[in-house]
Amino acid sequence: MLLVGPHPQALVDEVVARASAAAVLLRSYPDACALGERHPGLAVHCGRLEAFTGDEPYDLVLALDGLGRTHSAEAPAAAWRESLAALAALVAPGGRLVLGVRNDLGVDRFVEARPPDRDGGDDQWEPHGFDPTYPDGPAALDAALESAGLEVGRCYSAYPDSRAPRALLSREALAHDLPEALAFALSARAEDRMLVADPLRLTRLVFRHRLGEELAPLWLAVATRPPASSEPMNLPLGLIEEGQAVHEVTSAQAAHETAVHEVPAQAAHESAVHGVPAQVAHEIPQARAVHRGSAGTGQVGVRRLPSGEVRPIPAGRVVEEILVEACAREDVRAVRKLLGALAGWVEEGGDAAAATDSLVWDGERFAAIGAGPAPQSSPAPDVVLCRILWRFAVRLLAAGHHHPWPWPLQADQLTLTLCGMAGRSYDQDELDLARKLDAELGGPGEQAVPAYRDLLRTRDRLTDQLTMALARIGRLEIKLTYRERELVRARAKLRRTQRKASAYRRTLGYRLSRRLSRPRQVARRVMRLLSG
Repeated sequence: MLLVGPHPQALVDEVVARASAAAVLLRSYPDACALGERHPGLAVHCGRLEAFTGDEPYDLVLALDGLGRTHSAEAPAAAWRESLAALAALVAPGGRLVLGVRNDLGVDRFVEARPPDRDGGDDQWEPHGFDPTYPDGPAALDAALESAGLEVGRCYSAYPDSRAPRALLSREALAHDLPEALAFALSARAEDRMLVADPLRLTRLVFRHRLGEELAPLWLAVATRPPASSEPMNLPLGLIEEGQAVHEVTSAQAAHETAVHEVPAQAAHESAVHGVPAQVAHEIPQARAVHRGSAGTGQVGVRRLPSGEVRPIPAGRVVEEILVEACAREDVRAVRKLLGALAGWVEEGGDAAAATDSLVWDGERFAAIGAGPAPQSSPAPDVVLCRILWRFAVRLLAAGHHHPWPWPLQADQLTLTLCGMAGRSYDQDELDLARKLDAELGGPGEQAVPAYRDLLRTRDRLTDQLTMALARIGRLEIKLTYRERELVRARAKLRRTQRKASAYRRTLGYRLSRRLSRPRQVARRVMRLLSG
């Protein structure tokens, strides 16, 4: 085996322990010295890839970090295709090359606010993106490997980013609609980065439009130099890391179908009917299962390695997306119906660590995406529901989404409103317990940092509201000015009338009429008193 470029220390230790003969090619002299001291029996070579000449070809060559760090700063870097040709020349007939290639137009490039060449890594000492031979897509990568004398056996797409991928999906698996519960785990959710857009929504759009391979942050190609071995390339369709466990992407029917020994003619017939290449169907029986499951029942599942049972991935949409869509339409009836069903699910013993962004709803039942951390003690159902709705309120306000309750300005007020929509009346005590439960489960709390696009959306929404308020204030000021002028004219008219009345009271006729009318008024009063 040959390791080209830097690799994780655990992987190097595993290679040294398993391979009969192993070698490493590094560009960094201090790293090469440290690796030689750690593994005295390991052949460590230090220098550029172009200057490396192995004693004999290797059965397996790993270049998971790509070819960027195989050059030196003292000499002009070779073109990517030339480096690939030099690397392919080290593969023995029947041997395999595992090559990682970063995508210049991956989905992670649209998420990060900072340019990727500003991180200060040792592979960023020269501008990237000016090499015309660098592959611009999966088809270009396949063509480059074939021109180097290699046959592509399997090409994986790594998610959610190229630095620390948590999932590898083959192009056979990405050719079909992935369940929302599976696509959710492939989204970047790092809180310590400056984001332009919400990576969760952007990654889901990528898979929804079947662009998972074209916009993958990293491609991992497995190629073989002819003549290929007679043994099948038993590679999984996909691998997903979940916590400390690794799961293999398969089909809910794979456990049954892999136990049935199918003849090659039957496998070729099935592959022709379902559109899967015959060699892929012969190499991996799960490919036929995934294809039939995706095209028919859609029952895609995962199996925990090394010997776990296949469990189907729950179908349905993510609850948060349903609620955000209903809030955008101001469909209060749909929100009330969904939250009422959610409250019933929680009271019936639902997952205490669930949240709206980790639950799927198929119209009849809820299902949790993955297994979250369990609380130390069993919380009350009202606390669990209040925590779920509080997390949703925090994320809704942080993203700047529209909702039909404009009066709650804080997440606490919106949470109590949502609890009322669910038919449950809670107060501040349950809300405090919900916050404590969220902190116990390791939730981000109220530190949900909105993306830059969300901030722009919020700013534009507040600008529109401010413009409307200023326009209303302007109209009210015009109306108030008109009313003040009317009031001034009315007061002036009243003063004129009062002056005329005062002048009329001072006239002789008015005074005589008042004196003559007094005896008459006194007589009327006396007659009323006498008549009782």
